[in-house]
Amino acid sequence: MDSNNVKKKSLSQKAYETIPGDEYEPFISADVKLPELTITAIILGCLLSVIFGAANAYLGLKLGQTVGASVPCAVTSMAVLRGILKRGNILENNMVQSIGSAGESVAAGVIFTIPALIVWGFDVSLFQVSIMALLGGTLGVLTLIPLRKYFVLEQHGYLPFPDGLACAEVLVAGETGGQSAITLFIGAIISGVYTLCVNGFKLWKSNIGTFIKGFNHAYIGIETTPALLGIGYIMGPKIATFMFSGAVLGWLVLIPLIKHFGAGVMDVIYPGTIPIAQMTVEDIWSNYIRYIGAGAVVFGGVWSFFKVIPIMINSFKVGFQKLRGNKQKNIRTDEDMNTGVVLILTLIIFIIMAFLPPLKLGIGKSLLVLIFTSLFVPVSAKMVGMTSNNPVSGMTIATLLATSLLLKQFGIVGEQGMIAALSVGVIVCIAVGITGDTSQDLKTGFLVGATPKKQQIGEILGVIVSSIAIGFVIILLDGAYKIGSTELPAPQATLMSLVVQGVFSESLPWTLIFTGMAIGVIVEMLGLPVLPFAIGLYLPFSLSAAPVAGGFIRWILEKRTSGEELAARRQTGTLVASGFVAGDSLMGVILAIFAYFNVNLGFGANIRALENPIFTIIPYVLMWLILHYFSNIRKPEGLND
Repeated sequence: MDSNNVKKKSLSQKAYETIPGDEYEPFISADVKLPELTITAIILGCLLSVIFGAANAYLGLKLGQTVGASVPCAVTSMAVLRGILKRGNILENNMVQSIGSAGESVAAGVIFTIPALIVWGFDVSLFQVSIMALLGGTLGVLTLIPLRKYFVLEQHGYLPFPDGLACAEVLVAGETGGQSAITLFIGAIISGVYTLCVNGFKLWKSNIGTFIKGFNHAYIGIETTPALLGIGYIMGPKIATFMFSGAVLGWLVLIPLIKHFGAGVMDVIYPGTIPIAQMTVEDIWSNYIRYIGAGAVVFGGVWSFFKVIPIMINSFKVGFQKLRGNKQKNIRTDEDMNTGVVLILTLIIFIIMAFLPPLKLGIGKSLLVLIFTSLFVPVSAKMVGMTSNNPVSGMTIATLLATSLLLKQFGIVGEQGMIAALSVGVIVCIAVGITGDTSQDLKTGFLVGATPKKQQIGEILGVIVSSIAIGFVIILLDGAYKIGSTELPAPQATLMSLVVQGVFSESLPWTLIFTGMAIGVIVEMLGLPVLPFAIGLYLPFSLSAAPVAGGFIRWILEKRTSGEELAARRQTGTLVASGFVAGDSLMGVILAIFAYFNVNLGFGANIRALENPIFTIIPYVLMWLILHYFSNIRKPEGLND
């Protein structure tokens, strides 16, 4: 490593502050050049992309959710490059995680949508799956490139990018060693052991909740996972509270109202399949609140898109000026892929979608793909920048709704219309999914001092390799377990299929969707950020409650200290919080691999005494106290200015 950077022991305190991005000094200075996009990094990154993509494909089809791969890839890279090969540097490790984490995002986009075709009984070829994943993933990366400077540089501090910051801390801790590495390692070990006990050994439940006495069917709960606690600390109290307020509206206002007014109604009210009187709170959330939340996400997405239109226009304007020879001197850490290359690749993708097999979508449907991708990529980047939650399914639902309605207007109905609508939704879903990962990776690169252009090339390489592999994975899993069965229920894809069928059968609950959009309008009129509120409304209560617990610790810290003392202690807390994210993510992937090979570790599931809520509360309170303790310790090696 260059001698100019050896003195640095941690990220600059400005990594956590709301300052102009061009005032931030990255861990590796812009005038220092280190190997990044090396053959070793490409091979290792591509291998990890395939592994994490396959593991998350199974996990997503089984549970409807995936495990973030950026931090696990970063840790694995450091273990291989520094631990085994005795080589590498922080930028090479960052490149490995950028390439490797693409597999998880591609897998998420695929398993949220393509299995709907399988559930409908259609034959899906390996080549068809891979080409959709390749086109969607590449399109997502390309669409984000003109927006990188706005989201990563200009919005520095306003958008904390919790996962990106956590990954940067992991990389820096691995590079510097010392107290920073020890602090992060402690958080990772505690988190990993906790997750192993909960999700592996099943010694206690990860979700705890209760009804509020005297408040009929008002339910509160929390998902007691270390990653959510750490993410809440990193994102801070304000954004975590906005997200939580959406959950409060859904679970403490809307669900009790629906249950109250539907208690005496014996008829089935669509989209429910049983009377409301017989529904649990989870049934009401699944059948009604999710559509309201999707409507709020749709409004927030469209509104956010209009806000960034001037930014997009300016980015392309600067790019065209460079093409005409009006070149400005670019520093290494602010160099993106050439605008001309981005436009040419986008045109090639359009031609392949529109005219070449196996898709041959035609000009109209291919234009819809470009329109909705351009609409939702900025939304995805902003959402993960604020909360680390990427509402892929909500934006895919919006795409499917609009596409299905347009196709019906042009007379494309029935089976043909449903397949066409879902084909558009598949590519957009994958594009939006990869955007969330890419934006976090670019933020990590910004903090550590990577070259954006090389990262963007790395992301595309990760997309290519994981797209080839994901086709094999889907076909193999369908052959082994049958997608849509109780073994692999594919919950997200099933929801997408119901949305498309609902439009073409004219049975979609538009009132609920419009209600969600109206709620979004009200929130925006109050001057509050609508997207974190909307995602809180869309997600289960427990997933929104956990980040608030972490954000509350950050709030206590910021009330008690200030200035350099605050920066030092906040940085230590962020290291432990990042360790929580890393340990939880790594153990989640390990357990997913065990599940893939049918290895059952859950001996605790048979111990009835462990079902007592006290076994959930006490360990999580201890986790909370550990994070609180470390956030009040000043780092021994001091602070980098």
